Amino acid sequence: MLTNRRSFLAGAAALAASGSTAFANQKIALGIQLYTVRDDLAKDFDGTLKKVRDIGFRLVQSNLTMNGRGPAELRKIYNGLGFTWDSVHASGPALREDAQKTIDAAKAAGVKDITCSFPLYPLDRNILMTGAPMSDWQRNAEQFNTLGRMCKAAGLSFGFHNHGIEFKTVDGVPALDILIKETDPALVNMEMDIGWVRAAGADPAAYLRKYPKRFTALHIKDLKPDGIPNTNNKMISAVIGTGLVNWTDVLAAARQAAVSRAYLEIEGPYDPAPLEMVRRSYEFLKTRV
Repeated sequence: MLTNRRSFLAGAAALAASGSTAFANQKIALGIQLYTVRDDLAKDFDGTLKKVRDIGFRLVQSNLTMNGRGPAELRKIYNGLGFTWDSVHASGPALREDAQKTIDAAKAAGVKDITCSFPLYPLDRNILMTGAPMSDWQRNAEQFNTLGRMCKAAGLSFGFHNHGIEFKTVDGVPALDILIKETDPALVNMEMDIGWVRAAGADPAAYLRKYPKRFTALHIKDLKPDGIPNTNNKMISAVIGTGLVNWTDVLAAARQAAVSRAYLEIEGPYDPAPLEMVRRSYEFLKTRV
């Protein structure tokens, strides 16, 4: 994720030039979060990546370490397969206790963005799931600003990725809005997970229109209607384009916002198997206007 609109456009253009698939206007580069195929990667890391590449993806997002492989080895593998890898997810101790180590490792691997994939506070997950108080969301925002400042000093960008729990309200306000308003836009970007926004009963397109400069990346995710809405991180995934999300509206709003990247991410349970869901979803996404 980049920090100004000119950089967004330049970055997306560079990705398009290198062969990354982009949506129709060539602004939003389409990639995949490798969490989607984690079980396949555990069985055959290189072979699964080749299958992902053969489907059509050239942009990946992952953790700094995967299946026993560190950042340097991952960089070598991704480069060898022709993938662009410039964004990683991190959370928990990696960002609470030794953030500089994570930042240094990401920079050494040539990664340009670190995205926090889950709230750092409260430490008690039960409190988070039942409804954290304002003080905890403010503490998250304060920590995100600090992490953003550290990343910026290292030449990286920093962002936060939502789930459904950020739509629990505090004094009538969704926690996500609190995080957006209490973080410095020059230091903290937002990566919107479309599926979790929709699972919580909110409108992802409306959020993109409400905060057009804050959302710089998306997670592309669709879901079935079972158990929706909820703010307890429950969903049943659908192949993109077959579920509840209005993709015409969402992508139109994304193109009017600061979004430069969109990563396909599908949660389990999988039906059909993950790679087939990835293939069908890619076929839907690559033709969207």
